[in-house]
Amino acid sequence: MAALFPFQGATTDTQLINEQIATGANKVISNIKLLELEISKFKESEKRKWMLLGEAYYEGEQEINKRERMVIGEGGRLVANKNLPNNKILDNQYAKLVDQKVNFQLGKPLTLESENAQYVKLLQGIFNRRFHRTLKAIGQDAMNAGIGWIYPHYDENGNFTIKRFPPHQIIPFWVDSEQTMVDSAIRIYSTLVYEGEKERVVEKVEVYSTNGIEYYEWFNGRLIPDVTNEAQPYMYVEDEEVITAANWARVPLIPFKFNNKEIPLIKRVKSLQDGINVMLSDFENNMQEDARNTILVVYNYDGQDLGEFRRNLSQYGAVKVRRGDGQNGGVDTLTVNVNADNYKAILTLFKKALIENGRGYDAKDERMSNNPNQMNIQSMYSDIELDANGIETEFQASFEELLWFINQHLANTGHDDFEGEPVDIIFNRDVLINETEVIQGLEKSPYLSEETRIAQHPYVKDVQLELKRLKQEQQELMNMHDNYADTFKQLNGGGSNGKETA
Repeated sequence: MAALFPFQGATTDTQLINEQIATGANKVISNIKLLELEISKFKESEKRKWMLLGEAYYEGEQEINKRERMVIGEGGRLVANKNLPNNKILDNQYAKLVDQKVNFQLGKPLTLESENAQYVKLLQGIFNRRFHRTLKAIGQDAMNAGIGWIYPHYDENGNFTIKRFPPHQIIPFWVDSEQTMVDSAIRIYSTLVYEGEKERVVEKVEVYSTNGIEYYEWFNGRLIPDVTNEAQPYMYVEDEEVITAANWARVPLIPFKFNNKEIPLIKRVKSLQDGINVMLSDFENNMQEDARNTILVVYNYDGQDLGEFRRNLSQYGAVKVRRGDGQNGGVDTLTVNVNADNYKAILTLFKKALIENGRGYDAKDERMSNNPNQMNIQSMYSDIELDANGIETEFQASFEELLWFINQHLANTGHDDFEGEPVDIIFNRDVLINETEVIQGLEKSPYLSEETRIAQHPYVKDVQLELKRLKQEQQELMNMHDNYADTFKQLNGGGSNGKETA
């Protein structure tokens, strides 16, 4: 999308300045109209529908819940039938896949590595457990909606904090065609307000730019200025008891993408998830539908047209035929057996296809039986590893943008200027490993440093803490050795001086 808020800097073009002054009000109206147009487009867009669908499927609101049993009625038309069993069985393999991928990628805390220990300590204070919880929620957004959003800001107490915005609330306007950096953005969301004792839902709109935040309400397709909120800067700076409004040089909205196309996971597997639900529901319907398993054949009682015949067959489980042999009327049965193996085979195919198309892994894979070696484990994780590599590429780029805001915050609050300071953010994937093979491999690698060995050891969670413990143990051993040496010298006449005296 084109930028809504072009750079407004100083200019020496007198004619341009005069035009801006003369038409300033019209430009404001024009910008409002453009915002209204973009909001209307976004609310009806396919992209937002897929975002909401991904969230709904994760929460269990799936297509099977709206299913009706249809039968062929008169004239061959499909009509809903309330008399037939209509089970709505939901086996949410999609939610399992999302949780699997999020926990594989983000289940463990991040590891920060830098030669600047002070910088690492400050970052660890920001990337704490609360941030880790937020990051997992962002990962879930990225899976369900194709993109997640982080908002670094100062809260009402002046504390630097990092907040998540739901993706279906954000309309970004990008600086570049690759859509990597936000030029401005709109946030639209619903909230409850009270008018006297009555509760009312209001749609609020916030417009983010390098000039701060503007507040509106969305009413009947129009933007109305929010009289309860005036335009605000991103922060206030206090210098010698003088408080000044200030804004970031960049818009503080950072995208965390599932992939560079922002295609949500639900697009890959929706039809397979629906197929699983339908198969399970149909199987239970057929098991409960006793009258449908046995079709009654009524002889010498015809008189219905074809549409009525089909309706009676599906609704009542009976058909009427006329015999030509002159025999009297009667009733026979046709039994329809439900083959459970057919359903089981189709369900197995669907679940396997969902895992493969969603690029997850099957924890019950035959390769994991008995005592699997490391090669079997890596083979099982190959698909999810490939997808995780792509996700990590996107997230690493987003962390670079987030670090810019963190570095600005640190510089503005009396810390050193860490702009350009190298730091590695390591995603510790939750991978099942053969611990014995890994430990033996580390012991047989003579060219690795002690720190690298410890970092790769499966039992170590905090490398720096483990190095500190190891150094402490080594120091204790050295002290113990020195104590033994002193004691030995005393027992042998006071060391070298004692020997010379002797």
